[in-house]
Amino acid sequence: MLDEGEVETISHYYAAAFFEPDVDCILDIGGQDMKCIKIKDGTVDSVQLNEACSSGCGSFIETFAKSLNYSVIDFAKEALFAENPTDLGTRCTVFMNSNVKQAQKEGASVADISAGLAYSVIKNALFKVIKITNASDLGKHVVVQGGTFYNDAVLRSFELIAGCEAVRPDIAGIMGAFGAALIARERYDESKTSTMLSMDKILNLSYSTDMTRCKGCTNHCVLTINRFGGGRQFITGNRCERGLGKEKLKKEVPNLFDYKYHRVFDYEPLPADMAPRGTVGIPRVLNMYENYPFWAVFFRDLGFRTVLSPQSTRKIYELGIESIPSESECYPAKLVHGHVTWLIKQGIDFIFYPCVPYERNESPDAGNHYNCPMVTSYAENIKNNVEELADRDIRFMNPFMAFTNEEVLTKRLVEEFSQNFGIAPDEIRKAAHAAWQELIQSRIDMQKKGEEVIDYLNRTGKRGIVLAGRPYHVDPEINHGIPELITSYGFAVLTEDAVSHLGKVERPLIVTDQWMYHSRLYAAATYVKSSKNLDLIQLNSFGCGLDAVTTDQVSDILTKSGKIYTVLKIDEVNNLGAARIRIRSLISALRVREERKYASPVVSNAYRRVTFTKAMKKDYTLLCPQMSPIHFDLLEPAIRSFGYKIEVLQNDNRSAIDTGLKYVNNDACYPSLIVIGQIMDALLSGKYDLNKTAVFMSQTGGGCRASNYVGFIRRALEKAGMPQVPVISVNANGMETNPGFSITLPMLTKALQAIVYGDLFMRVLYATRPYEAEPGAANRLHEKWKERCIRTLSRRSPSMLEFNRNIKGIIEDFDNLPRRNVVKPKVGIVGEILVKFSPLANNHVVDLLEAEGAEAVMPDLMDFLLYCFYNSNFKADNLGGKRSTAYLCNAGIALLEYFRRVSRRYLVKSRHFLPPSRIADLAEMAKDYVSLGNQTGEGWFLTGEMLELIHSGTTNIVCAQPFGCLPNHIVGKGVIKELRHHYPQANIIAVDYDPGAAR
Repeated sequence: MLDEGEVETISHYYAAAFFEPDVDCILDIGGQDMKCIKIKDGTVDSVQLNEACSSGCGSFIETFAKSLNYSVIDFAKEALFAENPTDLGTRCTVFMNSNVKQAQKEGASVADISAGLAYSVIKNALFKVIKITNASDLGKHVVVQGGTFYNDAVLRSFELIAGCEAVRPDIAGIMGAFGAALIARERYDESKTSTMLSMDKILNLSYSTDMTRCKGCTNHCVLTINRFGGGRQFITGNRCERGLGKEKLKKEVPNLFDYKYHRVFDYEPLPADMAPRGTVGIPRVLNMYENYPFWAVFFRDLGFRTVLSPQSTRKIYELGIESIPSESECYPAKLVHGHVTWLIKQGIDFIFYPCVPYERNESPDAGNHYNCPMVTSYAENIKNNVEELADRDIRFMNPFMAFTNEEVLTKRLVEEFSQNFGIAPDEIRKAAHAAWQELIQSRIDMQKKGEEVIDYLNRTGKRGIVLAGRPYHVDPEINHGIPELITSYGFAVLTEDAVSHLGKVERPLIVTDQWMYHSRLYAAATYVKSSKNLDLIQLNSFGCGLDAVTTDQVSDILTKSGKIYTVLKIDEVNNLGAARIRIRSLISALRVREERKYASPVVSNAYRRVTFTKAMKKDYTLLCPQMSPIHFDLLEPAIRSFGYKIEVLQNDNRSAIDTGLKYVNNDACYPSLIVIGQIMDALLSGKYDLNKTAVFMSQTGGGCRASNYVGFIRRALEKAGMPQVPVISVNANGMETNPGFSITLPMLTKALQAIVYGDLFMRVLYATRPYEAEPGAANRLHEKWKERCIRTLSRRSPSMLEFNRNIKGIIEDFDNLPRRNVVKPKVGIVGEILVKFSPLANNHVVDLLEAEGAEAVMPDLMDFLLYCFYNSNFKADNLGGKRSTAYLCNAGIALLEYFRRVSRRYLVKSRHFLPPSRIADLAEMAKDYVSLGNQTGEGWFLTGEMLELIHSGTTNIVCAQPFGCLPNHIVGKGVIKELRHHYPQANIIAVDYDPGAAR
C-alpha cells in the first residue's frame, strides 16, 4: 500500500513550479493525452484535457514518422529544415492521414510534412483543447512538458503560434514522476513508519490478475483484481465503492441523479386486463427524461397500458446501431434506435414518441423556450430509418406538439387522440389536466429535494457538486457513473433543475438564451457562484453543438466570480480516466482554496451591448461577412444607397478560417467559424478605425446555433479587446433594435431586388457556363449584367420598371448565348444555407463539379426566406402560434413572390431554364417524408429542395452541411435512406465540411 496519493495534475504543478516558481500555465503533451493546467494563487485553477482522441499527441507524430520510414528523432529533425510547412489543419488521425497523402501527391517534402504536423499538434492543443485566442490567455510564465516537447520542431511551433517563450525542462517527459517525488519529500514525516514494502520485497513480489464485472448496478464496471501474497488485493476499474466490496456512499451522500431517474420513471402501469384501449410503447429517451410523468398519467387515465423501454445499456444501443443515419450525432440520440427496436421486439404494435419543439416556458424573461433540434425531432429519424416499423405494420405516432402550457398542449392532444382513437374530447382534456398537474408536481419535487440537500450541506459542513447537463444526462448509460464517482469522494450530487429555481439569471446575457434547458443551466450556475459549499461540473455530450453556446456562458458566470469551471465531455466510450483526473483535480483545488480561505466577490454577468446610434450612421463603416458572393455583391450597393457605409468583406479565405479557430468555441459549427473569422480577421488587420466601425449580421431567432452568431461575434470582440465595436442584429422578429439602423420599405424593396437578381444570375449562369460555345462567355455576360444591376440598385429610389426590364434582359441574353450541343449530368446542391452558398465553406463545389464535366444546380436563396414565412402556418395550427402572425407571414410570401413574378414568367418561356417551385409545392412534396414541424435550421425545406430537384430531373444531389449540424442529422442525412427507397434513381450523398475538409 502507498502511504499517500495525489492526483497527477498536482504533481505536474509541483514539478513545473520547481523550474518556474511563478508558473501560471502548464502545457503537457504526452504520447496519448494532452493537458493544459492553469494555475491561480498558487493552486490548480482549471484543467483541460483532450477527451476525444489522441490526435495531436506524441503517438500521432510517431504514426506518421513510421509510415514514412523515419525514426521519430530523424523525422523531428527534418521539420527544422522545412521551407514550406504543409497546412494540415487540426483534424483527427483518420482524416489527417488523407491530408498527408494529398500533400505528398502535391509534391510536399518530408520536411514540410513533418513541420506541418508539428504545427498541427500545437494548433490542436491551443485552438481545440485550450481554445486560446492569443498568448496572453496562457499567462506570462508557461512551462511545456511531456515527451512530445522533446521534439524541437513542436517546441518551436508552440513559440511561434503562441507568440511567447516557454520553459521546457530537460526532464520534460518525466515531470509527473518528478513532481510526485517533490510531494513525497514535502509530506514526509519521519515520526511515522511507512506501510510500503521494501525494495527487496517489491522485486520478489508475486501476483495474479483476474478480470470480472461488478454486479452492484447496471454500469457493470469491468474490474481488474490484482491479488498479492498475504491475502492482499488491489482493484481497478471501479466507479464507486461497490467495486471495492464496500458499502456504497450514496446512502450517506445525496445523489439527486439517482433520485431524479426514479422520480421521472417509477410509475406503475395499468395491468393488461384493466387497460381497455390496449398497450402503448414509449421509448425511454431524450425528451422523456423531462416529460414522462405527463405521458405516464395521460395514458393511464385514458385506459392504455404503458410499456416503457428498459434502462439504457450497451446492449440496448447495439440493438439499433444499424439504423443510425449519422455517425456524428450524439450518443443520447443514437440510443433512441435501440430503445425503439426493443419495443418492436416485445411485439408492441403502437409506439408513441412525440416531437416537442417547445418545452414549458419556465423562464419568461428568456428569448424563447425551444428544445434542441435533436430532442425536438428525433422521432423523424426513427420513422425514416427503422425499417421494422413498416415491415411489422406498427402504428408509430410522432406528432409535433408544444409543451408551452397546458392549454396549447391539450388542444393538440384532443386533435390527435380524437382523430386517431375516437376518444371524446372531454375525456382527453381530463386526462391531460391530470397529467399536467403530475408534470408540475415532478418539478416541484425536484426543487424540494434540491433544497433538502442544500440544507443537509449547510448542517453537516459538507460540499456538493451541481452536475449540470440536460435531462437525459441522468441516464446511467449516458453519464457512465460519473455521479457515483463524485459521491465516492464524499461530495453530494445535485441536478441543475434541483437548484435552478434558487438562482436568477442576470440579464441580458451575451448569448441568445432561447432554449429551456439552457435557461436552467444559467440559473443554476448563477446560484452556484454565490454558494460557498457548491461547485458546478457541466456534462457535455460529444456532438452537442448547442453546448458551444452553454459551455462558454456557464464558464463566464462561474469564473468571473472566482468559481472553478469544469466541463466533462462524454460519449459512448465509457473510459472515465479523463473525468476522474478532472474531478480529483477540482477536489484538490477546492481543498487548497479552503485551507487558504480563498474568497472572491460575486460579480454580475449581465452584458451591456453597444448600441448603434443615429449619430454613428454618418461616420461608421459597417462590416458584413461574405456569405454568398453572387448575392452579396448586389446587396452591398443596395444598402449603400441609403447612406450606410456598408462593406461586404472579401477575405473569405484560409486566413479567416485560422482566425475563426482562435475566436470561436471548438464546438461551434463551421459557418459560425467562417463568419466570425472574416470579421475578426478584418478588424485585426489594422485597416479599420475600431472606434468608427460596426459589424452587420443577420439573425433569424431559430432553434439552432445560427441564432448565436451575434453572441459569438460579441464574445470574440471582448476577447480581442474591441468591446466598443457595435454589432447590428438584422432581424425580422424584433430580437434587437438599433436606433441608427432601420429597415425601411424602400430598403426592403432594394434588398429583395438584389436577392432576385442574385438567384437569377445563379440559375442562368450555372445552367449556361458548362455548355458555352466560347469559353468565358457566360462569365463575361454575368459581369456585364451585374454592373448594370449595381447601377440600378445604387440609385436611391427603387424602380420596379427598370428591375423588370433587367430581369427580362438577363434571361433573354443568357438564353440566346451560343451553346455546344452536349449533354452533361446535373448535380443539385442543397444543405445548410451558408455552406451551400459560400464557395469558401463548400470548397468551391460548383467549380469542382463543372471541372468534372457536370452542371451544378442550386436552388434559390429567396426560397429560404419563403420557408421562414411559411412556417408560421404550422405553428398557428399545431404549436400555439398566433393566427395573426400567420396571416402577416402569408402576406410576406405574396410580397416575395411579387418580386420574382417577372423572373418566373420569362423563365417559363425560356428554352434552357426552369422556374423555381412555389413554397407551398415544396411543402407538399416534403410532408410525406418529414413533418412541416421540422423548422430548425433548413428543416423540412431541405428535404423539399431534394425532392424538387429529383422531380425536375436532377437526380444527383450533394447535401452539403457543417460537420455535426444538428438539424441536418434529421432532415438531411436522416431522410436519404427513405428518399432512395422511393426514388431508386436518386444518387444522394451527404458531405460534411469543417476547417480540415479536403477538396
